Amino acid sequence: MGLTAPDGEEIPHATETLKKLIADGHKLVMWTVREGKLLDEAVQWCRDRGVEFAAINETLREDTNEHFHNTRKIDADIYVDDCNIGGRFDWDIVYHMIHDNLNYYQIIREEKRKAQQQMVEFESKPKKKKRWFGF
Repeated sequence: MGLTAPDGEEIPHATETLKKLIADGHKLVMWTVREGKLLDEAVQWCRDRGVEFAAINETLREDTNEHFHNTRKIDADIYVDDCNIGGRFDWDIVYHMIHDNLNYYQIIREEKRKAQQQMVEFESKPKKKKRWFGF
């Protein structure tokens, strides 16, 4: 999941959302293609902002098989990635989905309902009379 934009700036609400999820009792795993120095820098960047992951590029210990072998399979209840179909929602929506146990379709319906309500409110506002010059 991307926490920074291509220009290196932090994506709004990214680290705040992760910290809230950790505070809510969720175990977060950072799964990335980074390795070596790039991985160390990414982990430190998160730590500097108060985000500690339960695991990095490995399955949580309780998720290993009976031989304590790490399957290397990405095993998650929820997987947040900026390469999802349609891209990733903004971080405040990601938190809302996880915290309120909503799925993709429920979020889409909710956003559609909000947009329709805004349209109704906009259309119900009294129209200004146009003056002589159309102002």
